[in-house]
Amino acid sequence: MLHIHNNLTGRKELFKPIDKKNVRMYVCGMTVYDLCHIGHGRVLVVFDVIYRYLCQIYGSDHVTYVRNVTDIDDKIIQRANENNEDFRVLTQRFIQAMHEDAETLSVLRPTQEPCATDYMDQIISMIEKLIENGYAYQSGKGDVYYDVSRFKNYGNLSGKQTEDLRAGARVEIEVAKDDPLDFVLWKAAKPQEPSWPSPWGEGRPGWHIECSAMSTHCLGNHFDIHGGGLDLQFPHHENEIAQSEGATGETFVNTWVHNGFVRIDDEKMSKSLGNFFTIKEVLKTYDPEVIRYFILSSHYRSPLNYSDQHLDIARAALTTFYTALRGLDLEVADKPVANKGEYHDRFFAAMDDDFNTADALAVLFDLAHEINRIRTTNEKHASQLGLVLRQLAGLLGLLQRGPAEFLQGTGNVEGSEISTEDIEAMINQRNAARVAKDWSESDRLRDALAELGIILEDGPQGTTWRRS
Repeated sequence: MLHIHNNLTGRKELFKPIDKKNVRMYVCGMTVYDLCHIGHGRVLVVFDVIYRYLCQIYGSDHVTYVRNVTDIDDKIIQRANENNEDFRVLTQRFIQAMHEDAETLSVLRPTQEPCATDYMDQIISMIEKLIENGYAYQSGKGDVYYDVSRFKNYGNLSGKQTEDLRAGARVEIEVAKDDPLDFVLWKAAKPQEPSWPSPWGEGRPGWHIECSAMSTHCLGNHFDIHGGGLDLQFPHHENEIAQSEGATGETFVNTWVHNGFVRIDDEKMSKSLGNFFTIKEVLKTYDPEVIRYFILSSHYRSPLNYSDQHLDIARAALTTFYTALRGLDLEVADKPVANKGEYHDRFFAAMDDDFNTADALAVLFDLAHEINRIRTTNEKHASQLGLVLRQLAGLLGLLQRGPAEFLQGTGNVEGSEISTEDIEAMINQRNAARVAKDWSESDRLRDALAELGIILEDGPQGTTWRRS
């Protein structure tokens, strides 16, 4: 029985979909004005695992996952102007880069991926409805604002009180809105900025209204799960609730899920602070599966501390798993997830407990250790457990390559350019030296390979190797 921590109520709750035949989840995706950093990678991977697990429970045909793209906002316009290029050229370039990063990290494509600029009609229609319902007004300068005082539940998601927010609000000079807490729904056009026609004149939408319009259009007025990074809880998601419920009169979302920050030196990783590493930068040094494992090694709601040390630990963990799988019969095509007693049950219990991937990975470690313990005495049972290990890991998007591909891959070892052919030639030379009992030559070749980051492992089936 799946339980999810609901940030709206602040407690873990039994997940009961509105319609088991159509479980619906919306996640705030990227604002595409730059390359994705590891913080964005965490959003992509965390909700990919949630999507995969929901598909495991309800069937892939019965889960709809929408992850939007914000392709118009202030940062995009500013970056396009700095580059002296059309904003559409900029956003398409970074949408493509985002897709490359997601695919490299084994992130499945969402069911739908709406872009804000394709939903202007729906955005304008929702703003019109908010004005009609008395939740929005047009200022003297042409902007349209949401009237926060009209929405009695404002602050329920974030736990903030409007009186406290109002007392701490900055005084904005020459902003023609009725209350400091009111937020913009439609921005009147400025010179040299992209704009669209509307009943209030040329302009463009505010950021918050984009997600309300896209999510309700794709999933309906009331759906199951809304997710995103913790930094979006306030004001973005708070404003989404106010907008959507003000326009439709219905409950917007049942369960709110937020992943924790990625931190560097105890500070949140962000572009505004300049302390971020792009996914493409990290991929120059680490295998993409290592990055994915690193992200899943902590519970999604916990802070995730980025460091080379933690990535090295992730690489060592994957090496343990793939080493356990090496040499086993792992025909998994078209087979249901195998049930091998306690391992299967413990894994699903961990995932049912608010998608606890850290505990789920601990189960996989126990499986790998058991495989290594029995592989020489009961190869058939070891292979059966290997199948369980691979299938359960697959629900996390891990261990889907052949062991040799991971263990003997490039490994991204800086300065190591030795080819697979050269490695195997040196191993053959070493084997010949061992047959001739030329132990000094055998040791020399082993040491030479070790200096290149190649680890040899001698066993009953001969010598195997992996990159360190």
